[in-house]
Amino acid sequence: MSNDLNIPEGEILGHPKGLFLLFATEMWERFSYYGMRALLVLTMVAATEAANPGFGWTNSQALELYGIYTGFSYFTPLVGGWLADNFLGQRRAVVMGAIIMSAGQFILSASVAKDLTMFYIGLAVLISGNGLFKANISTMVGELYRPGDARRDAAFSIFYMGVNLGAFLAPLVCSYFGEKVAWKYGYFAAGCGMTLSALIQIFLAPRFIGDLGKQPSAQRSKALAGGVKNPLTSVERDRLRVVFMLFVFVVLFWAAFEQAGGLMNLYASEKTDRMLGSFEIPAGWFQSVNSMFIILLAPVFGMLWVGLAKRGKAMPTPIKMVMGLLFTGIGFVAMVAAVFDQGAHGKANMIWLILAYLFHTMGELCISPVGLSMVTKLAPLRLASLMMGCWFLTNSVANYLAGKIGVFAEQAGELTVFAGLAGTLAAFAVILWFLSGKVVDWMHGAEAITENPPLQVEPSGAA
Repeated sequence: MSNDLNIPEGEILGHPKGLFLLFATEMWERFSYYGMRALLVLTMVAATEAANPGFGWTNSQALELYGIYTGFSYFTPLVGGWLADNFLGQRRAVVMGAIIMSAGQFILSASVAKDLTMFYIGLAVLISGNGLFKANISTMVGELYRPGDARRDAAFSIFYMGVNLGAFLAPLVCSYFGEKVAWKYGYFAAGCGMTLSALIQIFLAPRFIGDLGKQPSAQRSKALAGGVKNPLTSVERDRLRVVFMLFVFVVLFWAAFEQAGGLMNLYASEKTDRMLGSFEIPAGWFQSVNSMFIILLAPVFGMLWVGLAKRGKAMPTPIKMVMGLLFTGIGFVAMVAAVFDQGAHGKANMIWLILAYLFHTMGELCISPVGLSMVTKLAPLRLASLMMGCWFLTNSVANYLAGKIGVFAEQAGELTVFAGLAGTLAAFAVILWFLSGKVVDWMHGAEAITENPPLQVEPSGAA
């Protein structure tokens, strides 16, 4: 952390107490997001005359809306990051975003299956609030640690467990109320989770994170530089080039991974044998499988990265991402097997979906928390939240593409799509492996671990 921030002393499990406040804030926000995400497509395709009526859309219409909604949800953090860096500060942006998203969830609850226009308004409100929240909460995690602090990657793994604890609980609660009782109660539960996130940040942040995130980053950067606004250095420009170069590969990963909420969600609902004895598992519950694996495997991957570093064999971020692409591709091979199983038996065994989520989780752990940590290492202070917003822009583009892929599956069939994704991921992994040396050079030692990290926040020579 910087010496210009009044962050309270004290640690939990070797990390600043503030990490666990941010963990809880993000956990309930992700509960809200994933609870709603598990319901959105299913709500849209539910028949208007069903016992639990929806909007009666076709699968392709629902998947297209899903892609547009999730795409915009990951585009607006670019705007929210810029506002936080220059005007609001990360703390105020997070609180405002949480309150706005709470309102959005309650609008969805009140309008589902009744008023499509109001339902659209609810989605727009959620998108706006997410823009203020998403990039800034992640940036605050990075600012708890000094440059070169070996705990930073582990901190993002812990933070990511919070993300996925919320994502694990959300479908179990929201899908149960939404699918088994009425859709509006699922959205209402998601709104309650978002409200908890806001309350945690409003009432507990002063005690646990002090002044962190109060001052806009651009103002703080200028003050640290003696009131002078310097241009980007050549090292900073190279490091930003890394972020944008990896953008392409991360877009492909998320476009494939986000089939979980669309195409794979429908596959679970319509073409998978979900009977466990006499109990039919709600399709939305499969949205929790990925999060369960994250909670189980994140400590394992964290210990792997630390163990390699201690032996002097630290794995650079681009190589971790190569592994992530390959693991995700293997997950789609499992989905290819599911299609053949379905053809032979009428419905696919749920084990194929579970295997797919296992390998997708392993891929995610090699890409998502690693990428968040990388951005906080590479971005200059005055661009901290903006660059995190740029990183989340990969999810925006990817989610839009994910919706298009889901629609394409209706014409081409799941087998073509699942096999095509597996092959494309493998091909891009090979390309990134060949480029990884140049990417590491452009980082200029940003991932180097130091025993006594310096107090300055920005790279040497930066403003």
